[in-house]
Amino acid sequence: MQGAGGPDGAGSAEGQGGAEGAGRAEDAGSGSGAEAGGSGSAAGSEEGTWAAAGDDSPGSPGSPGSSGSSGSSGGEEASAEPGAEAGAEAPVPAGADGGGEAAAGAGSPGGVDAEGGVAGGVSEAEAELAAQRIERERIERRKAEKGGPVAAGTKLSGKAADLLAAVRAVESGEKPVTAVFAEPAPAPRRPAPEPVRRPQPVPAVAAPGAPAPEAVEAVRRVLTEGGAPDGLAPQVAAALGEGAATTLREDPWQLLRVGGVRPEQADGFARALLGADCGPDDERRGRALTVWLLEQAALAGHTALELPTLTAALVRQAVPDADAAVQSALAEGEALVFQDALEETGAPEPRDSDEEQERPVRVLAGLERYAMAEESLADGLARLVNSLSPEPGQAWETAASGVSGGAAELARAVAGHGLVLHTGGEAARAEPAALLGAARAAGLRAFAVCHTPDGRRRLAALLGGDPAEQGVGTVAGLLSGAEGPARDAEGALELDLLIVLDAPQLDVEAAAILVESLPDGARLVLSGDPAVLWSAGPGRVFADLLAARVCPQTVSRVPDPGPLGELVSGIGVGELNQVAAPGKEVVIVPVRDAGEAVHRTVQLVADSVPRAIGVPADQTVVITPGHGGAAGTRALNSALKERLNPGPGRFGGFDPGDRVAYSPAPGRTVPGVVVKADADGLHLSCAGAPVVVPRERVESGVRHGWALTAHQAVGARWPAAVVVLPGDAAQVLSRPWVYTAFGRADRHLSVVHGVDQALPKAVAEISAKPRTTRLRALLRTQTPTP
Repeated sequence: MQGAGGPDGAGSAEGQGGAEGAGRAEDAGSGSGAEAGGSGSAAGSEEGTWAAAGDDSPGSPGSPGSSGSSGSSGGEEASAEPGAEAGAEAPVPAGADGGGEAAAGAGSPGGVDAEGGVAGGVSEAEAELAAQRIERERIERRKAEKGGPVAAGTKLSGKAADLLAAVRAVESGEKPVTAVFAEPAPAPRRPAPEPVRRPQPVPAVAAPGAPAPEAVEAVRRVLTEGGAPDGLAPQVAAALGEGAATTLREDPWQLLRVGGVRPEQADGFARALLGADCGPDDERRGRALTVWLLEQAALAGHTALELPTLTAALVRQAVPDADAAVQSALAEGEALVFQDALEETGAPEPRDSDEEQERPVRVLAGLERYAMAEESLADGLARLVNSLSPEPGQAWETAASGVSGGAAELARAVAGHGLVLHTGGEAARAEPAALLGAARAAGLRAFAVCHTPDGRRRLAALLGGDPAEQGVGTVAGLLSGAEGPARDAEGALELDLLIVLDAPQLDVEAAAILVESLPDGARLVLSGDPAVLWSAGPGRVFADLLAARVCPQTVSRVPDPGPLGELVSGIGVGELNQVAAPGKEVVIVPVRDAGEAVHRTVQLVADSVPRAIGVPADQTVVITPGHGGAAGTRALNSALKERLNPGPGRFGGFDPGDRVAYSPAPGRTVPGVVVKADADGLHLSCAGAPVVVPRERVESGVRHGWALTAHQAVGARWPAAVVVLPGDAAQVLSRPWVYTAFGRADRHLSVVHGVDQALPKAVAEISAKPRTTRLRALLRTQTPTP
């Protein structure tokens, strides 16, 4: 696979070691607006709520997001508030006579008053007779008008009058047809570009437990005094809790607890509040920076940092005494310190001795949140391993006898062990699927979860039924209680077997909650492809378990089929091979620069892939290394929207029909399509399920989704994928990234290639960025090695 390199490309890009912004959304654009509606939609009081500022151009007829009055039911739908598009030139309803008789209530007998009662004090019978009399008079008058000569055009005005004048001019020979009816082509409507999102505070959501308005106002006054944006007030109040204003005034560096705030910004805020008392050696500053650095490490996937690494980072932040800063954070309980024994490969077992033999240790510091999650996970896994009955039971023997091949090997391992790891590619998913079906058929309470709704759909398809009927859900659905079995009185899931696919995507907190939810004696199977990108959240649970070797591991021998399977399998072992692709399963498109990369990507998605491969544009995903840069997701989404679904972006930057990536929580991305918007928020369809994103969450939780990063796409597959590798992507490529991106294609893969030899080098030489975790050391002390 070779291609010409290009000088330009993606700017900021995701990396293996970080969350890559999967949970952070870019700008949704300014303005708001309720849906102007298509056919039959109301355009009343909600019309102007989400309308983009300054946008008064309705959509073209038939296009997504176009505003029209066809199908509207009159009255309130045609009378829009300022800013509404529908109803500006609503046609007169058939049979109306210009409006006089249409309002048969205000002064006519039998009219209805504002309260819905009968006006004028007449009986209902008299009112009915009066209404019939008015109707007969109207009919007679219309008949008389039809019988007489038509005074054509005498009552017309506006466009109708202009049209009649044009017709008469043509009939009289005064003007040729082309001169009258030829109109200049309308200027092409520019779509709303994918905006560049700058760090902005998200407005606080009114919810139980939200900070009181007076507390927010007090924080706002402190922020204003220190020169910080007062829009941060809700977030600061929520982060610092009761007495947030006092806390912030006494320790201005606590501003770093708000996401997106940088140390230099907190320093400036502190100088404005403290004046001459502010200095780089301030104990409060060192303590706050210690916590901030540990939080940044968690975003990069670490659950803790080795102490020398942490102190070196503090020195780079101009902390004069880094050791004292760490000790201060430990003394205040804002961080924890650990000593983990190092594993010495090939070292002899220590001989029994009265004197305790010293073993090398490493000293780490971490936040309590992730430390407790990792220790809880280790305890829960040890409980599953040690609490299993030595006899598997008849039901497990029946389940094992009901499958064959790799599934039988997996079933036998599960029958005798509480924790089993299973590895393999896409085709290997058939083995845990077979185990799930056999276990349920044997009467066992079994359930399987995947990382994404698409993974759930694909697993259920292997079983031949509806996901709920086949016992298949998602990790998020199971943890929230929306999917899966009930819980017993102690809160444990009523399960004998839980199978977790896409296990590399489990971060330490989600894994801990899952394991804690399993009762004693239950079996847990973690299945996944170890070559893909790790979780967006902190930890590397699956990789740590594989390395710890505390339970049986079964490796699938089922290869992924076809040229795509051959290509991806080679990448997994560090080889970028040329594969035969007689059906155009793999196509390389060389480009010189980022601009050409964007152009060719749009051409592939909109024209080439649908025509040559038969995969429509809405079933093709574009994957690029990062959000920024000339060929990042922002630029690609803007170009793809212009081609595939042009529109003004009047719903907070979105139009009906836009493909979006919705992040319900940091690290989780769900592809969807915009349906409409109203006062409740932005309505999406995600994996066939309706989702309403509140208006205040749109900017932070929704981005356009024709183009994704590899972290956003992991766990899902599409019939076709276009992977964009502009020149600047060379520095961020790694084997896991390439493996993940190329593996999202089910039938066809196009590679827009501008990194020249950086691609094979990344596959051969650049492995996953290391993450500092404690799970392996914790497991080594709690579980026996099989």
